[in-house]
Amino acid sequence: MRQTTIVTHKKVDKKWYVVDAEGQVLGRLASLCATYLRGKNKPTFTPNVDMGDNIIVINADKIILTANKENNKIYYHHSGYPGGLKTTTPAELRKRRPIAIIEKAVKGMIPHTKLGAKQFKNLYVYAGAEHRHEAQKPEKLEVR
Repeated sequence: MRQTTIVTHKKVDKKWYVVDAEGQVLGRLASLCATYLRGKNKPTFTPNVDMGDNIIVINADKIILTANKENNKIYYHHSGYPGGLKTTTPAELRKRRPIAIIEKAVKGMIPHTKLGAKQFKNLYVYAGAEHRHEAQKPEKLEVR
């Protein structure tokens, strides 16, 4: 009889990966990052344990949005007051805070729970080519 292996948070080995977002399509990059943040790429995936790896995304300001989404896509948020619906486009967001485009895309692809919030903290996004995690010796991860 086979036995299901249950992995606890003590047995998880986390790796560090760096992804270059220059010239990459937003959805494909976000999907890859969400998969690695959750740990679904590992054969011992357990849904209720933070098994995910740490992901560093560099060159976030050079991400590509297809089909004129740069101007047509709309991000919404509400201030909490009556009539407080705010809208912004990726073009406006790229000028103010270019890392927010990738963060919003990845955050929407992981569970909206306490565990998902914990996994999201393992994502580090930088607008330029420099990052401050060289001591962790991250491996390069290719987007297909």
